[in-house]
Amino acid sequence: MALKDLLVYVDQTENSLVRLRLAVDLAVRNDSHLTALFVKELNHDQSNLRKTAELGLVSTEGLKSLNRRIEASIETTAERLQSTLSALTRGNDLVAELQCVDGVASLVVPQHARYADLCILGQDQPEGPASVDYTFAEHLLFVAGRPVLFVPPLGSLDTLGRHIVVAWNSSRPAARSVNDALPLIEHAERTTVLMINSSGFIDRNGPPGEHIVEHFRRHGAVTDVVLIDDVSPDSIADTLQAKAHALGADLIVAGAFGYPRIWEKLLGGTTYDLLARMSLPIFMSH
Repeated sequence: MALKDLLVYVDQTENSLVRLRLAVDLAVRNDSHLTALFVKELNHDQSNLRKTAELGLVSTEGLKSLNRRIEASIETTAERLQSTLSALTRGNDLVAELQCVDGVASLVVPQHARYADLCILGQDQPEGPASVDYTFAEHLLFVAGRPVLFVPPLGSLDTLGRHIVVAWNSSRPAARSVNDALPLIEHAERTTVLMINSSGFIDRNGPPGEHIVEHFRRHGAVTDVVLIDDVSPDSIADTLQAKAHALGADLIVAGAFGYPRIWEKLLGGTTYDLLARMSLPIFMSH
């Protein structure tokens, strides 16, 4: 198994340039084809401007002028993304392309993600009615059918997947994510298995972490184990990320607990906390 086809979703935010740079770094080290997907839809501010204009608060000519400015802004973003991608890939053998498509990102991105080995995207703010607590990024995790790598909106990471922290609790979601992340683990310079409150894990045969470490080492991974006990359930996500930062990790692999419902999604407490307060890139599968 290998990551030969990566997809990174980019939009009109500055954070897209960060994701693009990290995706290129990952693609080069995994000898992957990289597709940067830009959906030419209005962002939040542009949508609000158009809605206000359409209420009749501006003239017809003013509305046309607004639409032209919005379209020009979107095209300028596409040109900037292409220029950045070209600069990042110059001088290496990476095959990368920017695809600009029309449509709605929440519908378009899952379809494109299903033809990739991994989808890289940012974490955004909750959308939809106030009673529905989900984001586009979380939605994609459940509907794409592919592993997702979330990149936080803030931070100054230069690499992605050189030192990986695996949040392991011997559960089905953790096993699913670890299996999908094996190509990254095989190429990492170091992998740390982080086990929090291991006495409550399903697998209690032998020293904590022994079996998963053996599994990683059979894949050629340089692996060690860190145990942290007596952590309250509502502090697990923060403890995990704080320890990953302290270790100098640039990626966390964790299982996604939860299930989709019609128009809403319930995430397990730790999964929700990880995504809501994400400070490092997080790889998840469902």
